Amino acid sequence: MHSMIGYILLALLVINTGGAVVTVFWEKKDIAVIWAWLLVLILLPGVGFILYLLVGKGINSSKIFDLKEQERLGINQLAEIQKEQWEKNRLIFAGEKISAGNMELPRLFLDIDQAILTEHNYVEILTDGTEKFKVLLDDIRHAQNHVHIEYYTFYNDQIGNQVRAALEEVARRGVEVRVIYDSFGSRGTTHQFFKRLEALGGRAEPFFGTKKAPIHSPRLNYRDHRKIVVIDGRIGYIGGFNIGDQYLGRKPKFGYWRDTHLRVQGNAVIALQSRFLMDWNATVKNTRHNQQVSYQDQYFPLISNVGHTSMQIVSSGPDSEKEAIKLGYFKMINNARKYIYIQTPYLIPDDAIIEALMVAQMSGVEVRIMIPAFPDHPFVYRATEYYAKHLTDLGIKVYKYHHGFLHAKTVVVDDQVASVGSANLDFRSFKLNFEANAFLYGEQFAHQLKTIFEKDQEQAVLLTPEYFAKQSRWRKFKQEFSRLLSPIL
Repeated sequence: MHSMIGYILLALLVINTGGAVVTVFWEKKDIAVIWAWLLVLILLPGVGFILYLLVGKGINSSKIFDLKEQERLGINQLAEIQKEQWEKNRLIFAGEKISAGNMELPRLFLDIDQAILTEHNYVEILTDGTEKFKVLLDDIRHAQNHVHIEYYTFYNDQIGNQVRAALEEVARRGVEVRVIYDSFGSRGTTHQFFKRLEALGGRAEPFFGTKKAPIHSPRLNYRDHRKIVVIDGRIGYIGGFNIGDQYLGRKPKFGYWRDTHLRVQGNAVIALQSRFLMDWNATVKNTRHNQQVSYQDQYFPLISNVGHTSMQIVSSGPDSEKEAIKLGYFKMINNARKYIYIQTPYLIPDDAIIEALMVAQMSGVEVRIMIPAFPDHPFVYRATEYYAKHLTDLGIKVYKYHHGFLHAKTVVVDDQVASVGSANLDFRSFKLNFEANAFLYGEQFAHQLKTIFEKDQEQAVLLTPEYFAKQSRWRKFKQEFSRLLSPIL
């Protein structure tokens, strides 16, 4: 009897292991991701396969193709012209003093993402949710031609209803309204939420999803994590804030919400518009109405010089293997000569970023990283703690922000170059989700972001080896285990 049970268990183990190997090798994946999933599938027989269905399954290859084939409306020709100008050394930075290393960054983005360099932009930094939504709602209500919105989270709550009401108001008077939302990030918000907006002529679509409840789209990875707004082709928004009450500090779990967002006027809005229209056209291509958009002058109006900031809009996602935003972070870190300041809610860097940070620190560059003091996702936060300890052991200064929840995704280097957007310093942002960041050049903007970091640091605590040594064995085990799963968190 006992031997029979043993044979059955052995057979189940062999079947589970074989199934695990076939499952993870069925789709092309990074080697670190393969090992992480093998660990989950083997240690959690049966349950692991359910988790893989929810988390690990890749996006449909036809949808990836739909996104890749979209024309970068208003961008392609400009990008090619800039490449030619670069070869002739005729492209400059509006008089800004930029080091030779950082001058290479725009060319990198031109090559790997067709990201045009735009100059003379006026950029406002928004770090408070109440402030951000006040100006956003005001801009929407003053729209004359179109409002294009793309958010990972669009909740059916107080602020979500306010934004929807503003969209309905402008749609009623003939303004063109398009909304892309992520069905998982906006869980609890079904397409019924946008029914009145569509009755008024607006359009809302779940990114590569279904208009039914999110349960019909079980994939947790490969989500649209971008946060983009374009109004009349003249005003744009990009950054870390989503649409939801928690982003205004209305959820006791999080308290005050500390994020970073940009309001942009100038030619950089062209790039934001192009990114939105690519995502829109890929999303609606195979829907019943197939309401794709072609190039129209109203989407790309001529804009005079309004400011002094040079910038690029860079996007990355599973539709490209180049990991453009990660390569941008890597290049910024390698170019640093004085300091690197990073804010990220999720600190799960890969080996390349860790080595770049280590080399920078050992070369005399001051490296400071700021993370939240408490989690919004337990497993992810334990992995963040593991890497915080690892980087602390390397001599890098890691701070925990205590005045609410820190959700900002910013990097600033040497008062020369900075990045603000949706991408965290983690595997998920590098490989699994669709992201968009602004990379900005010039002393004025970089200094502003540095000052914001230093102000936040006043409400943060520096982590030390002694801090980690006092943690319980159970907490350390959770950190080590979460680290093993970091490529899939």
